[in-house]
Amino acid sequence: MQQPIDIVRLTDLRPINSARADMDAIFYETAPRAPADPTARATFYDLWLGQYLRHEPELAHVAVSQGRVIGYLVGCHANPATSPRFASLAYFQTFARACGSYPAHLHINLTTVARGSGTGARLIEACVADVAAARLPGVHVVTSAAARNVGFYARNGFIEIDGTDRSGGPVVLLGRSIG
Repeated sequence: MQQPIDIVRLTDLRPINSARADMDAIFYETAPRAPADPTARATFYDLWLGQYLRHEPELAHVAVSQGRVIGYLVGCHANPATSPRFASLAYFQTFARACGSYPAHLHINLTTVARGSGTGARLIEACVADVAAARLPGVHVVTSAAARNVGFYARNGFIEIDGTDRSGGPVVLLGRSIG
């Protein structure tokens, strides 16, 4: 029998430190290109997880089973094409026009055991509810054009809006309209 999985805001969990430790472990488990150099590794972590927890912790949702975080979604309502926080991600200048219609964005990571259980879809819906409550027109995610997660996002209402090449290969901006 599968254990129940609850989707909750990170800020509603107590103690929050063990949840953060679980999130960090999931982050590194799912980040195959995390740098080995400690300084570069810290910068990588901050870009893709840390800054979201620091600036918008109320937008972080976690999937919890048996007291452990098994997945998370962090988001931001600031348009990354105009926010200095995301200036190091040059592709956002290419996507600037599209980001106007899909300004909110998200990052989602699940443990292997949580994949295929509907947990990711539930995390997406929690994020979409936040974006709708903020009265924003849409949410986006950027991923590799060849990644298997493109199908996951399509099943969750995202469509390809734009694409570009970067050093690691082609990336796509997938967007979901709100309302």
